[in-house]
Amino acid sequence: MTDDMSIDDYLAHGGKLTSPGNVPARYRGELLRLMASFVDSELAASAGFAESINDAPGIKSRIAAARITLEKADHAERVLRIMAEFGVDTERYEGVHPWAARLPREADIGATRRDGDMRLSVFHYPLEGWIDAVVMNVLQGLAAKVQLSELSQVSYQPLAEVFRAVAPVETRHAELGIEGLAHIAQSEEGRAAAEAALAYWRPRVATGFGSETSDRFDRLKRMGLRHRPNADLKAEWEASVDATLADLTL
Repeated sequence: MTDDMSIDDYLAHGGKLTSPGNVPARYRGELLRLMASFVDSELAASAGFAESINDAPGIKSRIAAARITLEKADHAERVLRIMAEFGVDTERYEGVHPWAARLPREADIGATRRDGDMRLSVFHYPLEGWIDAVVMNVLQGLAAKVQLSELSQVSYQPLAEVFRAVAPVETRHAELGIEGLAHIAQSEEGRAAAEAALAYWRPRVATGFGSETSDRFDRLKRMGLRHRPNADLKAEWEASVDATLADLTL
């Protein structure tokens, strides 16, 4: 960054920040919000999916479910370590919300955050059995793939590096889900249950992309914390979901 360039100009032109000491206050607040949303979502996803391990129909699927549960918790811990560098008490943070708690199945909260819990709203809804869990994992896994392609470009370099490291693991979670869904779709009963779960989860996962007319996007883009608008990310996810379901004839 040159002496005559403001921090906003530096970030808007692709500049990177590398430590808490050179992070402006307004940037710090948005960065911590972004990290909290990721951490809370991963902790809630891990806690919720853990309850599905015993619903898995065989050893291979149990291993896959356990692996996803473990790795999502690990991803949360990686980002929490960066939050600790900004003074966050990570031990206290991990226990601040009941991560396995869920709302009634029929609840409809849109994109609302609840009581300081920054998880994506989709992680407030309960899983009901193995097929339901697999379908949700596929849809959210494909969403995570798109969202992490965006997050991997954030202007805080240590965080971008973590997101780039976890991205292929999250992609593998979606692939494991697709493998399970392909097996489920082989029977008429399984197909019917999968399609019912798709109808339930697809709009709830879509909500996680946020408003297509977000007032915050321009501000975050100037900070280098966002690059592509919500509508573009959601459209990419929709195309990925459509292609995946077409391959499974769902």
